[in-house]
Amino acid sequence: MADDPEKERFLKEFGQDYGYPNAPSNVDEIRATEFKRLNDVVYLDHAGATLYSESQIQDVFKDLNSTLYGNPHSQSNCSLSTSDIVGDARRQTLSFFNASPGEYKCIFTSGATAALKLVGETFPWSSQSTFMYTMENHNSVLGIREYSLKEGAAAIAVDIDGRHGGKSAVKIIPHTVQRRGEIGCRKKEQTSDTYNLFAFPSECNFSGLRFDLGLVNVMKEDSYEMPGPTLSHSGRWMVLIDAAKGSATSPPDLSKYKADFVVVSFYKLFGYPTGIGALIARNGAAKLLKKTYFSGASGTVAASIADVDFYKRRDGIEEYFEDGTLAFVSIASLRHGFRILNALTMSAIYRHTMSLALYIRKALLNLRHVNGSRVCTLYGINDPELLCNEMGPTVSFNLKRPDGSWFGHREVEKLASLSNIQLRTGCFCNPGACAKHLGLSHSELLSNIEAGHVCWDDRDILNGKPTGSVRVSFGYMSTFEDARKLLKFIKSSFVSLPPQHSISDLLGEKPVPASTEGVERVTRTYFLKSITVYPIKSCAGFTVESWPLCSTGLLHDREWLLKSLSGEILTQKKVPEMGFITTLVDLKLGRLIVESLRCKEKLQIELTSGQCIAEREVMEIYSQRYEVQGYGSEVDTWFSTAVGRPCTLVRSYAFQNHMCSNKNRSMGPCRDLEARLNFVNEAQFLLISEESIADLNNRLRSKLHKGSNEQHIEVDPSRFRPNLVVSGGKPYAEDGWSRLKIGQTNFTSLGGCNRCQMINMAFTAGTVQRSNEPLATLASYRRLKGKIYFGVLLKMCDSIKQEAWLHAGQEIVAYAV
Repeated sequence: MADDPEKERFLKEFGQDYGYPNAPSNVDEIRATEFKRLNDVVYLDHAGATLYSESQIQDVFKDLNSTLYGNPHSQSNCSLSTSDIVGDARRQTLSFFNASPGEYKCIFTSGATAALKLVGETFPWSSQSTFMYTMENHNSVLGIREYSLKEGAAAIAVDIDGRHGGKSAVKIIPHTVQRRGEIGCRKKEQTSDTYNLFAFPSECNFSGLRFDLGLVNVMKEDSYEMPGPTLSHSGRWMVLIDAAKGSATSPPDLSKYKADFVVVSFYKLFGYPTGIGALIARNGAAKLLKKTYFSGASGTVAASIADVDFYKRRDGIEEYFEDGTLAFVSIASLRHGFRILNALTMSAIYRHTMSLALYIRKALLNLRHVNGSRVCTLYGINDPELLCNEMGPTVSFNLKRPDGSWFGHREVEKLASLSNIQLRTGCFCNPGACAKHLGLSHSELLSNIEAGHVCWDDRDILNGKPTGSVRVSFGYMSTFEDARKLLKFIKSSFVSLPPQHSISDLLGEKPVPASTEGVERVTRTYFLKSITVYPIKSCAGFTVESWPLCSTGLLHDREWLLKSLSGEILTQKKVPEMGFITTLVDLKLGRLIVESLRCKEKLQIELTSGQCIAEREVMEIYSQRYEVQGYGSEVDTWFSTAVGRPCTLVRSYAFQNHMCSNKNRSMGPCRDLEARLNFVNEAQFLLISEESIADLNNRLRSKLHKGSNEQHIEVDPSRFRPNLVVSGGKPYAEDGWSRLKIGQTNFTSLGGCNRCQMINMAFTAGTVQRSNEPLATLASYRRLKGKIYFGVLLKMCDSIKQEAWLHAGQEIVAYAV
């Protein structure tokens, strides 16, 4: 312990809670024996899905290999035994929530979302009903709103404040009441038949805030205050708890807080099996739900007649709601997961995970840049508008630069992945909590949507504000070492970056001094080392000594692409097999020649349009419009075999295409707003220098010598798919070029090329090898405002004259501003 003072300090503060000191195995032993597959990976997305243990899966396999499971709807011995095991799983689930079998029933579903949908579609809505829900609710809860509004009920989002003015009553702060037209709605005259539904999470999956389960009694006893225009309190309130997140460490105790409905997904608890959840329903509440559909001769229906409008439902609550045959094999596996939790105990799991979350929160709040400004903004703490006992083992935050601008959450996620840290970013399907904690107004949310922002995209900063956050969440097998690696990553990547990391001068992000502004200076002479053409987007290219230019760049460069039958553009990111398709354009023969290890014969395609038999159509890719034409079945079959999935080959007719239509650069990657383009992402040409490659390789070797766990990797220019490789200068001199002249052709620099994880794929001996390099090393010194630059993008300045060619060995005159 003496040689690890940081952990010693941690244990001094949290040792009573951390690591399961009273369990048969402590957390270090659990990690060493049950989660060897993690290796050097830091997994911090337990709110998304926790991990299954090795012994758990071994027990499942042993069980399946030794037990004969039959359909529980049959009457054979093995089927009856399966029914007993399903019954045991129901009792274990109820026991997990401390719910009396005489008061509650466990209805198995495909997950928490299916359980919520079941409540929404069967709830006895009327025009006098109200669906009330806290702002901090998952989209799966918000979806219930559609059922209520359709039946003419009111829906309203609320904030909860249990600490106001010294009063003990809970104050509910309403947002706008939502209603739709009442045509076709069922109005009830007797308010005693009106049922209302209140929904809240036991723990917010965005911020980790835990709600006081006493809200169950508050709503049922009508002991809350609601200022302003209020809804009618007529009828009976029923309460739903979304326990999908909170149950992983602290399941609601239904003996104390008698909610009507509780939903859970088991993979959130112990990783396996997925696709199984449950609705825990009070008997009286379940009997009020009105289900239309019936299924299964031995499932939800006891008897039916095919040609007469007659059926009789089964009496049991579980049978009434469980359509079809249960996933009985998966349900039988639940007991092996519960065994893990019971051995550790939920109270110990909660204390263990909370010690790590509290350690991270304190450390993040204490981070400062060199100018004293705070690095981290945490969400969900010290919020007086919410009634919560404490925080769960989830930490949600965003990071700031020393000047107060935000680091994008996607930037954090990408860099974390390169450091083998798995976390999650965005809004986590919780739009209310996201908007509330990020301070996004309705107008800002709509503006972001109009700008094209959708879930999981890369638009992490819009109008100077984050569109989501970074979330780390701990599970029962998380360790102090996981938390420490996260903090080390944040400190090294985001806290007051050292001056040598600043490449903004070279990339044009800083203003040019007044004495040289607008003045071009000639740099030294360089040489064109090689020319590479990539006829088919994302397939391998071919290198030539000389090649003609055309209005779109290098002749036939990115002139073809592959698309799936659904219209999706295929690239190496999703279909790495494309890297094994070699290409060659033979100008003398007038043919595109392609080969693949998966295809016995070469494919030869005439450069004239004779083989294109499909009608021309217009496609829009990266905000650009293309006129394209496809080929016959022979060509498509060849490529489908080569990539291992059905696809079609299309060709661009760029000389008739519209120019790049992207006038708003935030809407797409295209930077060349004037030139004609083939199927390129951003510009006509990509250029890199040999000296920059050499410097990168030196850094990779140095990193290896310092003890990096990455295998030795030597990258060559082809890893970056450049069109032009130059030599003759200092590393990264190309960053400072404003324009250059190769032979008689002038080019303009469009700035640095933002790299992605595609450069981490190496294609050798018919296999794809993936690693975190070289992108991880580039991120350490070539990162600027969320992007990792290597190489520069070019466009031609001149209209192409006849017989304009580039030749390897040509001199290059570069100009810098």
